[in-house]
Amino acid sequence: MLITFEGVDGAGKSTQTALTAAVLRQRGYDVLVTREPGGTRLSEEIRRLLLDPRFSEMAGSTEALLYASARSQLVREVILPALEAGRIVLCDRFVDSSLAYQGYGRGIGLDLLYTVNAFALADLGPFFTILFDLASEQGLERSETRESDRLEQESASFHQRVRDGYLALALAAPERIRVVDGSGTPEEVQTRVWVQLPAFLEGREQGAPFAAPGPGR
Repeated sequence: MLITFEGVDGAGKSTQTALTAAVLRQRGYDVLVTREPGGTRLSEEIRRLLLDPRFSEMAGSTEALLYASARSQLVREVILPALEAGRIVLCDRFVDSSLAYQGYGRGIGLDLLYTVNAFALADLGPFFTILFDLASEQGLERSETRESDRLEQESASFHQRVRDGYLALALAAPERIRVVDGSGTPEEVQTRVWVQLPAFLEGREQGAPFAAPGPGR
Protein backbone atom coordinates (compact mmCIF):
# COMPACT_ATOMS: atom_id res chain seq x y z
CA MET A 1 0.00 0.00 0.00
CA LEU A 2 1.15 3.50 -0.81
CA ILE A 3 -0.06 6.37 1.36
CA THR A 4 1.01 9.91 0.49
CA PHE A 5 0.86 13.02 2.64
CA GLU A 6 0.27 16.43 1.06
CA GLY A 7 -0.34 20.04 2.01
CA VAL A 8 1.03 23.56 1.93
CA ASP A 9 4.40 24.37 3.44
CA GLY A 10 4.17 24.12 7.22
CA ALA A 11 1.03 21.99 7.22
CA GLY A 12 2.71 19.25 9.26
CA LYS A 13 3.26 16.57 6.62
CA SER A 14 6.65 15.40 7.88
CA THR A 15 5.50 15.24 11.49
CA GLN A 16 2.36 13.31 10.59
CA THR A 17 4.28 10.94 8.32
CA ALA A 18 6.59 10.05 11.21
CA LEU A 19 3.74 9.68 13.71
CA THR A 20 1.74 7.49 11.33
CA ALA A 21 4.76 5.29 10.63
CA ALA A 22 5.29 4.78 14.37
CA VAL A 23 1.69 3.68 14.91
CA LEU A 24 1.77 1.32 11.94
CA ARG A 25 4.99 -0.29 13.12
CA GLN A 26 3.53 -0.74 16.60
CA ARG A 27 0.66 -2.60 14.94
CA GLY A 28 3.06 -4.94 13.16
CA TYR A 29 3.16 -3.44 9.67
CA ASP A 30 6.37 -3.38 7.62
CA VAL A 31 6.70 0.33 6.81
CA LEU A 32 9.01 2.27 4.51
CA VAL A 33 9.11 6.06 4.87
CA THR A 34 10.36 8.23 2.02
CA ARG A 35 9.96 11.78 0.76
CA GLU A 36 9.68 13.98 -2.31
CA PRO A 37 11.69 15.31 -3.88
CA GLY A 38 14.31 12.85 -2.71
CA GLY A 39 14.37 9.32 -1.39
CA THR A 40 17.22 8.09 -3.62
CA ARG A 41 20.80 9.23 -4.15
CA LEU A 42 19.93 10.85 -7.47
CA SER A 43 16.61 12.31 -6.33
CA GLU A 44 18.22 13.90 -3.27
CA GLU A 45 20.66 15.72 -5.57
CA ILE A 46 17.72 17.00 -7.63
CA ARG A 47 16.06 18.09 -4.37
CA ARG A 48 19.12 20.13 -3.48
CA LEU A 49 18.88 22.01 -6.78
CA LEU A 50 15.12 22.53 -6.56
CA LEU A 51 15.09 23.99 -3.07
CA ASP A 52 18.29 26.04 -3.20
CA PRO A 53 17.37 29.77 -2.96
CA ARG A 54 20.38 30.62 -5.12
CA PHE A 55 18.52 29.34 -8.18
CA SER A 56 15.78 31.95 -8.13
CA GLU A 57 15.98 32.18 -11.93
CA MET A 58 14.71 28.59 -12.38
CA ALA A 59 11.91 28.51 -14.96
CA GLY A 60 8.62 26.92 -13.99
CA SER A 61 8.97 24.39 -16.80
CA THR A 62 12.43 23.39 -15.57
CA GLU A 63 11.08 23.05 -12.04
CA ALA A 64 8.22 20.83 -13.17
CA LEU A 65 10.49 18.53 -15.17
CA LEU A 66 13.02 18.24 -12.35
CA TYR A 67 10.29 17.23 -9.91
CA ALA A 68 9.01 14.63 -12.36
CA SER A 69 12.55 13.32 -12.88
CA ALA A 70 13.15 12.93 -9.15
CA ARG A 71 9.76 11.22 -8.85
CA SER A 72 10.50 8.81 -11.67
CA GLN A 73 13.70 7.65 -9.98
CA LEU A 74 12.00 7.29 -6.59
CA VAL A 75 9.13 5.25 -8.01
CA ARG A 76 11.36 2.86 -9.92
CA GLU A 77 14.15 2.51 -7.39
CA VAL A 78 12.24 2.57 -4.09
CA ILE A 79 8.44 2.62 -4.20
CA LEU A 80 7.64 -0.12 -6.70
CA PRO A 81 10.13 -2.63 -5.21
CA ALA A 82 8.78 -1.95 -1.71
CA LEU A 83 5.17 -2.43 -2.82
CA GLU A 84 6.10 -5.65 -4.61
CA ALA A 85 7.63 -6.84 -1.33
CA GLY A 86 4.33 -6.24 0.46
CA ARG A 87 5.43 -3.20 2.46
CA ILE A 88 3.43 -0.09 3.32
CA VAL A 89 5.10 2.97 1.84
CA LEU A 90 4.51 6.41 3.37
CA CYS A 91 5.64 9.30 1.20
CA ASP A 92 6.03 12.87 2.46
CA ARG A 93 4.74 14.69 -0.66
CA PHE A 94 4.10 13.03 -4.02
CA VAL A 95 2.60 13.77 -7.40
CA ASP A 96 -0.18 16.08 -6.18
CA SER A 97 2.52 18.54 -5.11
CA SER A 98 3.44 19.04 -8.76
CA LEU A 99 -0.15 19.76 -9.70
CA ALA A 100 -0.61 22.17 -6.79
CA TYR A 101 2.72 24.01 -6.95
CA GLN A 102 3.63 23.96 -10.64
CA GLY A 103 0.05 23.77 -11.94
CA TYR A 104 -2.01 26.04 -9.73
CA GLY A 105 0.94 27.94 -8.27
CA ARG A 106 3.01 28.53 -11.41
CA GLY A 107 0.20 28.36 -13.95
CA ILE A 108 1.58 25.44 -15.97
CA GLY A 109 -1.15 23.57 -17.82
CA LEU A 110 -2.60 20.70 -15.80
CA ASP A 111 -3.01 18.50 -18.88
CA LEU A 112 0.73 18.70 -19.52
CA LEU A 113 1.54 17.95 -15.88
CA TYR A 114 -0.79 14.96 -15.85
CA THR A 115 0.89 13.57 -18.98
CA VAL A 116 4.47 14.08 -17.78
CA ASN A 117 3.78 12.67 -14.33
CA ALA A 118 1.80 9.69 -15.59
CA PHE A 119 4.98 8.75 -17.47
CA ALA A 120 7.07 9.34 -14.33
CA LEU A 121 4.85 7.04 -12.25
CA ALA A 122 5.32 4.05 -14.56
CA ASP A 123 2.98 1.19 -13.61
CA LEU A 124 2.11 2.48 -10.15
CA GLY A 125 -1.34 1.34 -9.13
CA PRO A 126 -3.95 2.79 -6.75
CA PHE A 127 -2.79 4.76 -3.73
CA PHE A 128 -4.30 6.84 -0.95
CA THR A 129 -3.60 10.49 -0.09
CA ILE A 130 -4.06 12.49 3.10
CA LEU A 131 -4.20 16.23 2.41
CA PHE A 132 -3.51 18.41 5.44
CA ASP A 133 -5.41 21.63 4.93
CA LEU A 134 -4.12 24.72 6.66
CA ALA A 135 -4.34 28.43 5.90
CA SER A 136 -1.29 29.21 3.80
CA GLU A 137 -0.22 32.11 6.01
CA GLN A 138 -0.42 29.89 9.09
CA GLY A 139 1.76 27.30 7.40
CA LEU A 140 4.36 29.90 6.50
CA GLU A 141 4.37 31.15 10.09
CA ARG A 142 5.17 27.63 11.26
CA SER A 143 8.02 27.46 8.73
CA GLU A 144 9.62 30.64 10.05
CA THR A 145 11.43 28.66 12.74
CA ARG A 146 13.93 27.41 10.11
CA GLU A 147 15.67 28.79 7.05
CA SER A 148 13.20 28.97 4.18
CA ASP A 149 13.86 27.20 0.88
CA ARG A 150 13.34 28.55 -2.63
CA LEU A 151 9.63 27.70 -2.80
CA GLU A 152 8.86 28.88 0.72
CA GLN A 153 10.23 32.29 -0.31
CA GLU A 154 7.50 32.72 -2.90
CA SER A 155 4.78 35.34 -2.45
CA ALA A 156 1.74 34.95 -0.23
CA SER A 157 -0.47 34.90 -3.32
CA PHE A 158 1.52 31.97 -4.73
CA HIS A 159 1.01 29.94 -1.55
CA GLN A 160 -2.69 30.78 -1.54
CA ARG A 161 -2.99 29.48 -5.12
CA VAL A 162 -1.26 26.29 -4.02
CA ARG A 163 -3.74 25.78 -1.18
CA ASP A 164 -6.68 26.47 -3.49
CA GLY A 165 -5.19 24.01 -5.97
CA TYR A 166 -4.91 21.26 -3.39
CA LEU A 167 -8.54 21.67 -2.42
CA ALA A 168 -9.58 21.58 -6.09
CA LEU A 169 -7.62 18.34 -6.54
CA ALA A 170 -9.37 16.82 -3.54
CA LEU A 171 -12.76 17.69 -4.98
CA ALA A 172 -11.78 16.09 -8.29
CA ALA A 173 -10.48 12.84 -6.76
CA PRO A 174 -12.52 12.10 -3.60
CA GLU A 175 -11.90 8.35 -3.91
CA ARG A 176 -8.16 8.95 -3.42
CA ILE A 177 -7.65 12.27 -1.59
CA ARG A 178 -9.04 12.86 1.90
CA VAL A 179 -8.80 16.30 3.49
CA VAL A 180 -7.73 16.50 7.13
CA ASP A 181 -7.74 19.71 9.17
CA GLY A 182 -4.07 20.51 9.78
CA SER A 183 -4.64 22.96 12.62
CA GLY A 184 -4.10 22.13 16.28
CA THR A 185 -1.47 20.02 18.01
CA PRO A 186 0.28 17.14 16.22
CA GLU A 187 -1.62 14.72 18.43
CA GLU A 188 -4.97 16.24 17.47
CA VAL A 189 -4.11 16.06 13.78
CA GLN A 190 -2.91 12.47 14.13
CA THR A 191 -6.28 11.53 15.61
CA ARG A 192 -7.94 12.95 12.48
CA VAL A 193 -5.59 10.94 10.27
CA TRP A 194 -6.76 7.74 11.90
CA VAL A 195 -10.35 8.55 11.12
CA GLN A 196 -9.40 8.21 7.44
CA LEU A 197 -6.81 5.44 7.31
CA PRO A 198 -8.57 2.30 8.63
CA ALA A 199 -10.88 1.87 5.64
CA PHE A 200 -7.86 1.85 3.32
CA LEU A 201 -5.70 -0.37 5.51
CA GLU A 202 -8.52 -2.87 5.96
CA GLY A 203 -9.31 -3.02 2.24
CA ARG A 204 -12.75 -1.45 2.45
CA GLU A 205 -11.48 1.33 0.20
CA GLN A 206 -8.85 0.98 -2.50
CA GLY A 207 -7.77 4.54 -3.19
CA ALA A 208 -7.26 5.25 -6.90
CA PRO A 209 -4.49 5.53 -9.46
CA PHE A 210 -3.15 8.89 -10.56
CA ALA A 211 -5.28 10.12 -13.47
CA ALA A 212 -6.68 13.31 -14.90
CA PRO A 213 -10.26 13.94 -13.78
CA GLY A 214 -12.97 12.88 -16.18
CA PRO A 215 -15.64 15.10 -17.73
CA GLY A 216 -17.58 17.12 -15.20
CA ARG A 217 -14.86 16.99 -12.57
